[in-house]
Amino acid sequence: MQITSVPSEQKLVKPHRQILAPYSVGYRIKLLSQLTTRKLQDLMEPFGLTPFHWLVLCCLWEEDGLPTCSIGEKLQQVGGTITGVLDRMEERGLVRRERDVEDRRIWRIWLTAEGKKLEAVLPPLAMELREQLLEGISLQDRDKLSQLVDQMIINMS
Repeated sequence: MQITSVPSEQKLVKPHRQILAPYSVGYRIKLLSQLTTRKLQDLMEPFGLTPFHWLVLCCLWEEDGLPTCSIGEKLQQVGGTITGVLDRMEERGLVRRERDVEDRRIWRIWLTAEGKKLEAVLPPLAMELREQLLEGISLQDRDKLSQLVDQMIINMS
């Protein structure tokens, strides 16, 4: 009878496999995020936009005239990051900045006519991408997935 020993590294890997890349949930969520961001970039590129521009536009389509800090909070971004994005969007004529009439320290961000026009064009493209992403997943499972992701975000916040 021959006894073969298993190297200690292999013993460690099996019980911990679910936390190691490429098997961990975190790694797969990161991969999914990267793949989805690339596809979104491909959709936005013909319009000269980035996925981050898309996110800012979504905030403003929902509520125009938001303070810069509110956009940053909604997108969980630091001030410097959002400022640069808004600078480029303003240069492209998609948004304009105005001082708040009640508190001059606050800059409010408003969509221009060009920024508003994109609302008719971009969301249908994003919906197609969403449907591609969720293809083969039932409505019930989509809802459950959304709830699970929300809970994971809460757990990590």
